[in-house]
This record gives sequence, structure tokens and C-alpha cells, in this order.
Amino acid sequence: MTDATSLDTTWLDATAQAELVRTGRATPAELVDAAIERIERVNPRLDSVIRERFDAARAEAAGDLPDGPFRGVPILLKDLGCHVAGEATHYGTSFLRDADVRWPVDSHLAARFRAAGFVVLGRTNVPEFGTTITTEPAANPPARNPYDTDRSTGGSSGGSAAAVAAGLVPVAHATDGGGSIRIPAAECGLVGLKPTRARVSQGPEVGESWAGATIDGVVTRTVRDTAAVLDAISGPMPGDPYAAPPLLRPLAEEVGAPVGRLRVGLLDAEPGEQYLRDPACRAAVERTGRLLADLGCDVEPGTPGAMFDPEFPRWFTSTIAADVALTLSAFERSLGRPIEDAELEPRNQMYRAVGRKLSAERYLGARTWLGSWSRRMAQWWAPREHGGEGFDLLVTPTIAAPPPELGWFTAAGEKEEGRRINSLMPYTSQFNVTGQPAVSLPLHRTGQGLPVGVQLVAAVGREDLLVRVAAALEQAAPWADHRPPVSA
Repeated sequence: MTDATSLDTTWLDATAQAELVRTGRATPAELVDAAIERIERVNPRLDSVIRERFDAARAEAAGDLPDGPFRGVPILLKDLGCHVAGEATHYGTSFLRDADVRWPVDSHLAARFRAAGFVVLGRTNVPEFGTTITTEPAANPPARNPYDTDRSTGGSSGGSAAAVAAGLVPVAHATDGGGSIRIPAAECGLVGLKPTRARVSQGPEVGESWAGATIDGVVTRTVRDTAAVLDAISGPMPGDPYAAPPLLRPLAEEVGAPVGRLRVGLLDAEPGEQYLRDPACRAAVERTGRLLADLGCDVEPGTPGAMFDPEFPRWFTSTIAADVALTLSAFERSLGRPIEDAELEPRNQMYRAVGRKLSAERYLGARTWLGSWSRRMAQWWAPREHGGEGFDLLVTPTIAAPPPELGWFTAAGEKEEGRRINSLMPYTSQFNVTGQPAVSLPLHRTGQGLPVGVQLVAAVGREDLLVRVAAALEQAAPWADHRPPVSA
């Protein structure tokens, strides 16, 4: 565009911004400058972006960017994973920040983002090691929810979600090991799709983490962005320990495709007395069921019988503890010194202590139990002719209550933190372990205007089905006009 002020790109999604560049109506430099201005103006109220690379971004935008589908579109990367050679990723810790650790190689994902044409503006706020569902690290100020700055953004991709919800950028990197894409999306009113295991490679430095539960993705404001960005970043590296089933066509082509007559189960079981049960979350599921019925789906009550097995949290937590202990040992070798307990938040002190005490037999026992449990879960989606229950989709709340206030998780003391974390997230981590794709959609609001997310879960490899249904729900119950009180 000839006049950089003649077109406001704040609420244009990434697909629309890329089209401006493609048609010559805007330059990458103009998109980047506009996003930087928004970050500088709004981020001090949110603390969603904790480290900037504005000079480098401007230089890249003015240079020879790859001619990918998102050429010139600004993006933020989460400060956990997605390493960029020569740049820092601090994992929400003070000791990596203070040591100014720089990574030696690009991750496969960082290279994919670059090849797609994105321009990285900085890193977003995360909880320490991503091991909780609120973004309140000791090393940085808490990320604040643009719908209510006294409330959590969710975690661990909370900084990314706040930035996208407030209009700072159209898309941001996110990761999910127990709900960390979906929970921030739910709390900030966004689309958050956790892909099938191995859909996005974690190479070359990581084969798997959290026993194969973690995966990368993005948070966005539109289904079409989620689909098109996942198309751009998907794909294996040689040596990946898992392989995702191939998709029949690009996910972007599923947007607007007919939904068909699907069998949908609405959650009809309670996770247990220790979990929260907010009526707004139940109302969100019921409303979504009515919308799906209007789209021609067969909707009925239904829940996988194994979903709330009381043994699941214990075995999954064992694998997380082992991974945290291993990760800290690797950082100690990199730093050339011990990492003291005083440098860790109490939650991660506990994980390291438990992980160090785990025997090989107990760790492998956890993996074995979770594998057997995953087979029980999969039967709910398996076709009836193969002995399954024949459901296509499960609909649940994303979390068990609207966004809590900042400080709520730790307000009652260290021993209470874990219980409160678990009480809010009874619906998400199961699908990290099974490897299934799941998406949170902003389909509901509380009476106070806080976002309430609804989760849709499909069988392994069926992101196509999720995108198709999500796009139809987006059209039936649009959310694009929702703007948080704190925004650009």
C-alpha cells in the first residue's frame, strides 16, 4: 500500500495479511512496523511479550523473505522450544536468562516458520518449563488476560494467547503437553488446535518429550489461519520416533467443506469430586451440541469409559517428573554447574525430586499403563465393525471453569497448587497421551464477558474433520467481532 496508515491491519487474520502482501497492497515492512507499534503500545498492560527482536525483524522484512504462504506476516514465538540458531529461549527460567544461553541450531519448526515467510518479532511469556496452566513465572511478570487483566491467560502458551487475543499479532507459536495450546485459547477467546502426535516434528534436538505427549502448533483468531499454518509447519524429519497418518488434502481445503452426518458424543460423565464444575462450561457444551445438531450431526450423550480412570493422573505425572529431571540435568551440563532448588519454583523442585527417585522399572511401568489405557480410549472412536463405539467427535468443556484470578493456583500454599491445577484441567491431557487431535473453540461467554472454550476431539489423524467442523461452527456462531477490553 502506498500509505502505511491507510489500512488498519490490527484485526486482519494472517491469511488476510498475507493476501495484502501477495497483491501488493502492503509490504512486509509495513505489516511488521504496524505490529511493533501495537506491541509497544499495548504490551506494557499485558506482559505477553517478554523479549523483542524488532531490529532483526525490520531487517528481515526489508530483505529477501522466502516466498511462502505467509510472506511478511508478523508472528511471535513462545519462549519454550522452537529454537533459533544464535538466539535465546529461556523456558521461563531465571538461570537460562541470566546465562544468556544461545541455541546452536534451528529447530525444524523454526525453519518451517521461516520458509512460510513469517517474520518473528519476539518471544512470549511462559511459566517455568511449561509445567502449569497459568503464565505466572517467578522470572517474569505474569501474563495478563486482555479480557480481565486480573485474570490468568492460561498456560503454558499464555503469553502467545494474550498477544493474539489483544490484536498484537494475528498468530503466535504455542505448544501443548497437557492442554497448553487449548487452555490459553479457551481463556483468551481463540482457536487452539493440538495436532495429532508427530504432525509437527520436534527435531533435530528432540525426539519426544513427556513420553510423546508434547506437540507444537499455534493460537489464532480464525479457523482458516489454524488450518493454513498447520499445513505450513507439518511434516516429518528423518529419525522422528513417530509418524502421523497422512492427510488426504491440505487442511486449508477443509474450511467450508460439508460437515456430513457425524456421530457426536456430548460429555456426560463427571471427572470426580476433586474437579471444578462451572455451569458456564456445561452451558457451552450444550449450546455446541445444539449447533452441531443444526449442522446435521447425530448428537447424543457419550463419554469414553476410560477417560476419567483415577489412575491416569498418577501415571502421566510420573512421566512429566522424569522428563523435568532429565531436562534439568541437561541444562546443568550445558551451564557447567548445578541448578539449585532455590533457582526453581516449588512445583519444579517437586518434579525433579520425584523424577530423580523414579526407577527404570516404574518409569517403564507408567509408559506401559498409559499405552494400555490409550487402547481403551481409542475404542470409543473406532468403527463399530471393528468392535468400537463408532463416534466421530467428543465435545467437552476445554477447562472446568472460566479463567481464574492471577495468584489463585498458589494462594493456598505449595501443597494446594497441584490440586488446583488438576481441578481446572480434567479434559485435556488425556489426548496428549493418546496422541489425538483436539481443538478449543471460543463458542461461549460468561455473563461478565469472559471467554469459555469448547473442546472437540477426533480420532488420531483426523485434523481434517476437526477443521471442517470448526469452520462450520465459526460460521454458525461467529466470534470474530469479540474484542477484549485491553486490545490494540
